[in-house]
Amino acid sequence: MDFGFNSDQEMLRATARKFLENECTSEFVRTRMAEDAGFTPEFWTKLAEQGWLGLVYPEQYGGAGLGFVDLTVLMEEMGRAVMPGPFFSTLLGGLVILEAGTDAQKKEWLTKIAEGEARVTLAWTEPNARWDAAGVTTTAKASGSGFTLSGTKLFVPDAHVAQALVVVARTRESNKPEDGVSLFLVPAGAKGLSVKLLPTMDQTRKLCEVKLADVAVPSSALLGSKDGGWAPLARVIERATVALCAEMCGGAQRVLDMTTEYAKIRIAFGKPIGSYQGVKHKAADMLVDVENAKSLTYYAAWAVDENVPEAALAASMAKAYTSDAFRKVSGAGIQLHGGIGFTWEHDLHLYFKRAKSSEATFGDATFHRERVAQLINL
Repeated sequence: MDFGFNSDQEMLRATARKFLENECTSEFVRTRMAEDAGFTPEFWTKLAEQGWLGLVYPEQYGGAGLGFVDLTVLMEEMGRAVMPGPFFSTLLGGLVILEAGTDAQKKEWLTKIAEGEARVTLAWTEPNARWDAAGVTTTAKASGSGFTLSGTKLFVPDAHVAQALVVVARTRESNKPEDGVSLFLVPAGAKGLSVKLLPTMDQTRKLCEVKLADVAVPSSALLGSKDGGWAPLARVIERATVALCAEMCGGAQRVLDMTTEYAKIRIAFGKPIGSYQGVKHKAADMLVDVENAKSLTYYAAWAVDENVPEAALAASMAKAYTSDAFRKVSGAGIQLHGGIGFTWEHDLHLYFKRAKSSEATFGDATFHRERVAQLINL
């Protein structure tokens, strides 16, 4: 097992960093924060031209056919730039189609996603704010040759700019919550489907409320087998959780870099604040948090890429640690910057807000520590 990155992956990192430094500046991010869409069509086209929208999809579906470790490298750089827009939400939707869809569904939608012609998001969570199968209460009832979907989905990322939504719904009641869950690919313009943009703390990530009022879909909208949608969804969330951890690692590393640079130039009592032991200790703690988060995330990326038995455990360990680490590093960065760190004009608040939103996404540290305990039968 080699935890180092190969030359191609390092080239991907260098290319991504240069691209994002040029195309995703602080000014670009702040402008997108103030807009409802959260991205521009021109920027989305450039992402497609880089091949990043289809990075992990097979070549027959228009993708690059690369692995999950490659995606981890890219997500780190996107986190470093606090990149706004629907990249992560489209990754979620696309991974579900890749995991559960038929060959025809993959050919149609993954090709469009890779070429930048379509965006697909995942409508999973509901007002009960649960991350397990028991939280799925939206119903999908058989109706004629298709299904009728009813319910409310909350905190759906970028639903307002998606061409389709993968809706997680319950097709059968069961004593075991994982049984009876199905996945449906619903076009954004379906009758009875309404989308409302929600106010968010992290304005680089747009979240929506999606209501389904007797939305009729044909049987061809079903992704995978009826009542068997939880297993593929769980595999997707496992991978997406690791991708999110990689993004968080990139953000935490950038905060550490910004803070150490500032500590070298900020003069207090005649010398740089970085020369004071109290500052050194806090910066050292930040470094330990970042490096540990990276180690856990890289291992989890390898585990899900190789589909090893402990992949689920590795993903939860990474999320539990990284959730806390990014928040703590961002908070410490603001403290070490002093008064300027609390201003709107400084970029640190962008990372702190991203840290808080990412901490809750797919479950916080407490949720994943409990999951780790269950997985190791404590």
